[in-house]
Amino acid sequence: MSLEIEGLFAEAEADRYTLHTRHLNEQMVRVLKTIGFDRAYQRGKGQYLYDREGRQYLDLLSGWGVFALGRNHPVVNSTLKKVLDCDFPNLVQMDVSALAGVLAERLLRYVPHLDKVFFANSGTETVETALKFARAATGREGIIYCSHAFHGLTYGSLSVNGDEIFRSGFGPLLPGCIEVPFNDIVALERALASNTAAAFIIEPIQGKGVTVPADDYLRSALELCRKHGTLFIADEVQTGLGRTGRFLACEHWGIEPDIVLLAKSLSGGQVPVGAVLTRKWIFDKVFDRMDRAVVHGSTFAKNDLAMAAGLATLEVMESEGLMQNAERTGARLLATFGRMIQRHELVKEVRGKGLMIGIEFGAPRSLALKASWNLLETANSGLFCQLIVIPLLKEHRILSQVAGHGNHTIKLLPPLIISDKDCDWIEQSFEAVIADAHRVPGAIWSLGKTLVENAARARVRG
Repeated sequence: MSLEIEGLFAEAEADRYTLHTRHLNEQMVRVLKTIGFDRAYQRGKGQYLYDREGRQYLDLLSGWGVFALGRNHPVVNSTLKKVLDCDFPNLVQMDVSALAGVLAERLLRYVPHLDKVFFANSGTETVETALKFARAATGREGIIYCSHAFHGLTYGSLSVNGDEIFRSGFGPLLPGCIEVPFNDIVALERALASNTAAAFIIEPIQGKGVTVPADDYLRSALELCRKHGTLFIADEVQTGLGRTGRFLACEHWGIEPDIVLLAKSLSGGQVPVGAVLTRKWIFDKVFDRMDRAVVHGSTFAKNDLAMAAGLATLEVMESEGLMQNAERTGARLLATFGRMIQRHELVKEVRGKGLMIGIEFGAPRSLALKASWNLLETANSGLFCQLIVIPLLKEHRILSQVAGHGNHTIKLLPPLIISDKDCDWIEQSFEAVIADAHRVPGAIWSLGKTLVENAARARVRG
């Protein structure tokens, strides 16, 4: 007897929003319906999603960076099926995993200045691990993090999260955490001066807003950390594994962190896995005696499916040249969006590296546009970007996202397998929607009025 999962999916698909409203997150359902994102996706293949009618959508969200290889990559899927068929002695616990050893060895080939790997189940778990390792290795308590950072939502990760909307209502958080502005080397030096910080944790490119550091910032930050005996943790959970056209985003600035965090796309889009890469001396400070061999761990972290998914991911990245494709297609899209600044006054800045791209919008100069912009901003800061992502989905079947709460940036995080044809689709669709946004009155601004009214009604109900 086996579970008829395909039939179960088909039966439940029509009622997915009712089920979620009743048993899961009702507010998420309300959000999806309010912005018209309540699509009935039936299938995913590569960079595309397909709805009930078989219509094809281009996914520029990629599960918040999980689907670097696209959905259901045949190499990943076939590898996982083989693992299930092999009857491996999985998770013996009082033993060590063969596949974990192979994956650790192959990851360290990409980051040869580091020596050891600790596996976890997710990005936030890698952050929790790194904070523990840093405190154990240095004997210090302090952790320095950046404004607008996102490192996860468990308690240690939340304590170094630079966005108050995620932190609000969950305090008190981890003590000894100090926030400094991103890209401000003077503020970092001031925070390090007491010599009490165990670590400085940073995303090389911030995910919330796709904020790229100044050319000398990361190198100067690393030098300051060395000077003050503070470990440098690079959170590459979203930027790593080829996303920016390099295996690590840190490589763009030629720096060698003490700890590197990986997750998301290492999963192959199928089995969650995270990895903490670090120096031997740090590892040895944590696991310093035989009776402390299990002082930190995670029950499912080295399971064979997760390790196989990671190995398959690295194989596909190499065999299909995905880092090179991310660099090439990313450069094309960045150049195209950059030219839009000259044509469209609402487009203020385009930034990013590889296939991690942010398009920032801002207050217009012309009076007609300014009045409409101010109406939206008064109602809800950052609402304008919804006027771009909603018609992108509704009219052009492109799934995208606003880069953060109250943010004026649209973030593109497509699978690394996108083609030139996909780039044509992206460029033509964005051009059409952004051009429409410069017409007042127009359909986009009518949509804005509707969103403002919906937001007001939601506040009243709340």
